[in-house]
Amino acid sequence: MSYSHQSAMNAYRTTGASAQVAAASPHRLVQLMLESAIDRLAAARGHIERGRIAEKGEALSRALAVIDELNASLDMEKGGTLAVNLRRLYEYSIHRLTEANIRNDAAMIGEVQGLLREVKAGWDAVPESTRSNRP
Repeated sequence: MSYSHQSAMNAYRTTGASAQVAAASPHRLVQLMLESAIDRLAAARGHIERGRIAEKGEALSRALAVIDELNASLDMEKGGTLAVNLRRLYEYSIHRLTEANIRNDAAMIGEVQGLLREVKAGWDAVPESTRSNRP
């Protein structure tokens, strides 16, 4: 599966990335983006629980930006069925988070967190020897 390295790197930077992004391989960059989205969703859930609606909206907005960029960066030609399935999952996640924002529903956010954790676990399980370091 190939993601657009530059596009993904720009998205991660705009959501508060550290200096390690510049040296990250495309594979590592996707891992960092997934970590960022998962962390921001955890923050959004916490803000809902504390009644901090503006902060919830900001955290969700940042998570949505990362998920949207992951979706846009999919290489549909090279990715085949996996890319199609990830696109569906990302689009579903965006829909659920939009609904969760409107309803202030921490459970919906938790659902998407779980989905992204599964995707990240898959990325983490890819053997180092099969990871592409090319953009």
